[in-house]
Amino acid sequence: MIECKNITKVFNQNKRNEQTALKNINLEIKSGELVVLKGASGSGKSTLLSLIAALSKPTIGEMVVDDKRVSKMPDNFTAMFRRQNIGFIFQKYNLISTLSSYENIILPTIPSNPDEIELDKRVDELLKMFDITSKKESHIKNLSGGEQQRVAIARALINNPKIIIADEPTANLDEKLSLEFIDIIKELKQQKRTIIIATHDPLFFNLDFVDRVIEMKDGQILCS
Repeated sequence: MIECKNITKVFNQNKRNEQTALKNINLEIKSGELVVLKGASGSGKSTLLSLIAALSKPTIGEMVVDDKRVSKMPDNFTAMFRRQNIGFIFQKYNLISTLSSYENIILPTIPSNPDEIELDKRVDELLKMFDITSKKESHIKNLSGGEQQRVAIARALINNPKIIIADEPTANLDEKLSLEFIDIIKELKQQKRTIIIATHDPLFFNLDFVDRVIEMKDGQILCS
């Protein structure tokens, strides 16, 4: 499903402050796997996620996702690829506080101009799944942290993506909300989605439903 082939990523290449974020990464993630990228800040986790999601391109090497050479795609095609294949769960949610839960959830669908009836049905399914049906019309600024996290996950799933990418998803959550998030991830795993979580939260390292914990340091994979 996901292949990283001899990936190196250099920022500010050929300049005085050049920085190598990833060094010769080779990694395969199978369809339906739940993989945790473990490592401190600066280890290269977020950079690797951005390459998998085609948000950036490697300096050297090739990224293949679902048999598509995403590292070679023109930028106008990568946006469509992300919309159709990848759901993002961000550390700080990235919700628009002045919009309702419903309006935030449907944002990724706007470029596709979906059928309104089918879209409403899909949103209602997600709201029910995450037990926030009563918050459908509530503005984000009026929701608790846990409710905002659930809206953010619903938004990530609205296009029914094959791949879920989560970057430090529990960094702003207390232990109770972190455990609730883990329960949601377990449910998504049961749906056969491919899930990649970058984190230094030890709660993720010994979960029985995680397929692999991959440790990273200084832009390299230490073990997988």
